[in-house]
Amino acid sequence: MGVTGNWDRRLSRWAFIGLGGTSAAALLLNQGRVSAHAGFGDTVPDPGSVIDLPADFQYRIISPEGSLLSSGGVVPGDPDGMAAFAGLRKGTTLLVRNHEQRAGDPNPVPQTNPYDSAGPGGTTGILVDSNRKEIRDFVTSSGTINNCAGGATPWGTWITCEEDRTTNHGYAFEVDTSDPEGTLSKTPIRGMGFFSHEAVDIDPATGIAYLTEDDFRGAVVPDPNAEVIADLTTTEEGTGSRVSFLYRYIPENKSGGPGTLQEGGTLQVLTIDQRPNFNVDLAFPEDSFQIVWKDVNPEEPHESAEDLGAARFNRLEGAYFAGGAFWFDDTVGGDKRLGQIFRLFPSGGYGPTGDTLELFYEGSDSNNMESPDNIVITPWGDLWFAEDEAVEGDMMNRVVGITPKGETYVFARNRKSDSEFAGPTFSPDGQTFFVNMQGDGLTFAIWGPFSRRNSTR
Repeated sequence: MGVTGNWDRRLSRWAFIGLGGTSAAALLLNQGRVSAHAGFGDTVPDPGSVIDLPADFQYRIISPEGSLLSSGGVVPGDPDGMAAFAGLRKGTTLLVRNHEQRAGDPNPVPQTNPYDSAGPGGTTGILVDSNRKEIRDFVTSSGTINNCAGGATPWGTWITCEEDRTTNHGYAFEVDTSDPEGTLSKTPIRGMGFFSHEAVDIDPATGIAYLTEDDFRGAVVPDPNAEVIADLTTTEEGTGSRVSFLYRYIPENKSGGPGTLQEGGTLQVLTIDQRPNFNVDLAFPEDSFQIVWKDVNPEEPHESAEDLGAARFNRLEGAYFAGGAFWFDDTVGGDKRLGQIFRLFPSGGYGPTGDTLELFYEGSDSNNMESPDNIVITPWGDLWFAEDEAVEGDMMNRVVGITPKGETYVFARNRKSDSEFAGPTFSPDGQTFFVNMQGDGLTFAIWGPFSRRNSTR
């Protein structure tokens, strides 16, 4: 991953202070520090040189790439976004796992009833017993492309998102594990827009879905006033600045349930009216903004967002709704391009105003944060993020926690390679942590004294 962005922050951030856009408390750029005491202690070298964990934690690899699937064929590669649901049998957990497969990648998702027979991506399911052992694994959807992240619904299905925008690809799909490769998984949720989707999660109180975009078009142009380039056909270069937006989808049918999202709705983009085209990287930790949601054309939402002067991010990645807030990250946001964590507080209604956006955390040192991708809120109230770029100096990716006080701690280190972690999720009982190591095609079940952190956070 290259460092990308859309302006020279060394000048722009300090100019922004003169606009009165920062709070006094937020002037401390180095807001967090690594603290083993905030987590579970230092990680211990793994004798197998695969994954380092704190003392008293164990792991098991389940459904690795290339092994035989229970449903036929082999386990696909590039596991990415993932969620865990309670299985039908007591004590079991059902995982739904994305596969970020592109054309030509080895071990594509086996197909029986695909959305597009030329699409190598899709999702698989893994049923795990109470001893964290695999019972069976199977294809749940196929025929899509570059299934990066997504999110679980309150009614127990999985939304898989295509990080793509080619012909007939660039959509979100709903996957019901009780009907593998069924009609639902083959039906794009067109109301959620045609764009380079990353992650999604749903407010259980309102049914509103919040979606992140990771648009990969445009050159690295460090100029906040550079023209954007959504109309270009090329995917990598251009004369404009790389930019992504944050959207929400208000479904017509707010009752929830499998298939209701496909019934239509309104897609909107986050804007800050007082500052059109505002680069949110300019914010300082603890800054907050009153936002306005504006309707966009779901067939070309990125272009609509540009025309509306929507708030601009670099590359939005993981998302998670918890504690009445929608949490999401910008993997290369911030003064040092190490990443940012945002949270959005919905007002509880469907109107265009009333919601608040806040920059919760910004990476100031690669020991604290580097390239956060998928995120999850732990059962005890910390935020964990999976890194997708090797940490400076040690060539390891990590799973890192952030406490409500802004302290960071390392929970896991990749000792096998520089493969990124992806899809962090907890079992419904909170006793097992599941995570993928994408480049190595591995899925881990991790357990240990998580109860040590079950506090008032």
